[in-house]
Amino acid sequence: MLIILTSEREIENETMLLNQLFENGLEVLHLRKPSFDIEGYRKLLNQIEKKYYKRIVIHQYLNLCMEYELKGIHLQESVRESLVNTLESFTNAYKKRGFSVSSSFHEPEELNACSIKFDYHLLSPVFSSISKQGYEGRGFDVNHIDKTIIGMGGVNSQTIPEVFKLGFKGIGVLGGVWNTGTPIESFKEIKRHYEEETTK
Repeated sequence: MLIILTSEREIENETMLLNQLFENGLEVLHLRKPSFDIEGYRKLLNQIEKKYYKRIVIHQYLNLCMEYELKGIHLQESVRESLVNTLESFTNAYKKRGFSVSSSFHEPEELNACSIKFDYHLLSPVFSSISKQGYEGRGFDVNHIDKTIIGMGGVNSQTIPEVFKLGFKGIGVLGGVWNTGTPIESFKEIKRHYEEETTK
């Protein structure tokens, strides 16, 4: 699975670029804009072509998943922890409607011990972050964990082979696309290297 996360900041011509990413084969987009209110999310979604909604996973204002019939929801670590005893029923409510449910983790042991059956798990930082200064990579090896784990943090075309050696089933990319100045070309390069690894 190849996932691109939106930049936390607003990008010039962002929805045009997002539509272009989908046109070039983007499998899953994680929509995450911490500074946006619900109307900001709606404005952005309204400018993305509807045919791509089933490839979008949303991080905030999770009810928009149903409103726009998106692919699914993503529970950030703080949200997952705050749900405590209601986590299973909360995730099942979305799963029963056919939506995917994923979550973020920062410790492999915690991910392995989690009893909730998420469709996939984001684990970071694998390598030192491109988008967050001082976010040092930890080189997690997850070969021993029998779950679908997506590696994030410092992932770009050069680090992809190592991600798969460490046992990850896919990659999540943020800075490797949005911090390059040429997001579409960077995505194409990442996708090419990703496909080389997954077809070996």
